[in-house]
Amino acid sequence: MSQNKENINKLVVNIFNNIMQEEESALIVGEFKNISVNDMHIIEAIGMDEPKNMSKIASILNITVGTLTIAINNLLKKGYVVRRRSEKDRRVVFISLSELGERAYEHHKRYHKTIVKRLTEDLDDEEVVVLQKALSHMSEKLEK
Repeated sequence: MSQNKENINKLVVNIFNNIMQEEESALIVGEFKNISVNDMHIIEAIGMDEPKNMSKIASILNITVGTLTIAINNLLKKGYVVRRRSEKDRRVVFISLSELGERAYEHHKRYHKTIVKRLTEDLDDEEVVVLQKALSHMSEKLEK
């Protein structure tokens, strides 16, 4: 592997590890200590708009409905989500955030804004555009 590619590999691994560690220490605090970073990402996928069915949430997260069901049951017990059956089709279950879940969602959103600010505060507008293009390219290449 060329030196540039080795450096890219080290940087990607380092960035991934740093994000994982920072998310854990920044997100799972205070009233949100009883959930995981994965739970926080499920809360983010549910979002603040209209309730979503389980298939939609699983699709957003790229996980199975079975895996999501286990996590949703856990979040339900802890008071972060509300489950409601469809009036039209009782087989369909809609998930929305409770008041606690909405606070967790906003907490996560603030964290992301802080990270983006830290990553871009020393860059000029042109450098921000270059960073955005590079990250978009990486994101596309890593999508399944």
